[in-house]
Amino acid sequence: MRTSIRRPAVLAATAVAALSMALTACGGDDSGKKDGTAPVSAPKAAEAAEGEAGTGTTGSGTEGAGTTGSSTAGSGTAGATAGATQAGAKKKAGVTAPACTANDVKVTAAKQDGVPTTHITLTAKNTSGKTCTLLQYPLVAFGDLPQTSKDVPPVAKSKPGTPIVLEPGAPAYAAVRINNGGVDEQNHAVTSFYVNLFAADGPAEGSKTVTAPKGGIAVDDAVAKTGYWTYELRNGADDF
Repeated sequence: MRTSIRRPAVLAATAVAALSMALTACGGDDSGKKDGTAPVSAPKAAEAAEGEAGTGTTGSGTEGAGTTGSSTAGSGTAGATAGATQAGAKKKAGVTAPACTANDVKVTAAKQDGVPTTHITLTAKNTSGKTCTLLQYPLVAFGDLPQTSKDVPPVAKSKPGTPIVLEPGAPAYAAVRINNGGVDEQNHAVTSFYVNLFAADGPAEGSKTVTAPKGGIAVDDAVAKTGYWTYELRNGADDF
């Protein structure tokens, strides 16, 4: 189950893989043509690999998770989607469930990989004993009071193609950017914050107090943003 994205290493690893494939393909050329062969650009290879990854990512957290038994090979996204389905976050076509309320889920926060910490992952686990739908994105507020704090804006590209329906015990995730990294005078220390959910007709009443990961987090409200709830974090869609 993917709950974190190794942001510094993703593009580099993809670029090396794409570059190796490109060089292998070129290796079949006549040795006498070496001087006339254009060198493969690592950044362009990375771009091509990202494009392929983006194509596979579209299915994550959507109807594609229901077809994880397909023979698509070599797709990291497909493999991660299979893990999400096995974890109990099943999507059933045509099945509807009421919106999850703050009392239906337990929300926790964890730091993502990387130093300094620029992102956290929110996990919402269905503890209600019944199936419910986790709507849209977490309404995150880092201020002193939820009533007076500004909600962190969502990232549109993170929105999945289908609703996130959670069976009892199943989790969903959302990535949250908290700062741009480094020391900034705009950063402020946060040891707990508020998370609210959406009801069918808009933000629900009430919110949950979530304890920040161990050691607290440094938040810059000007750059903070959140992804949508999804069955797993996805390369591309949850990179922001």
